Amino acid sequence: VQLQASGGGLVQPGGSLRLSCAASGSIFSINDMGWYRQAPGKQRELVASITSGGRTNYADSVKGRFTISRDGATITVYMNSLKPEDTAVYYCHAGTVVATYWGQGTLVTVSS
Repeated sequence: VQLQASGGGLVQPGGSLRLSCAASGSIFSINDMGWYRQAPGKQRELVASITSGGRTNYADSVKGRFTISRDGATITVYMNSLKPEDTAVYYCHAGTVVATYWGQGTLVTVSS
């Protein structure tokens, strides 16, 4: 499985961004996909995920502000009301029964 992420960039507090991740390869084996993030000096954490059946899971810190959706082998997370503490490198993730895959990180910076 290969993951190609897009989106990210610089946005002011209160603004919005969209991150997308397209999977290719053995996509039939993917159970869940999602986004993680890692801020400087912090551990990587789950942001949002979605299963093949459409069940979603969000970090408490982003509930009500972020929405994840899935269209086939592509997931998109819509990030609204962004805060400076959302600044991090965001990583796309895909999980199968036997393996975990990561895309390249994309930087999201929330700053005025």
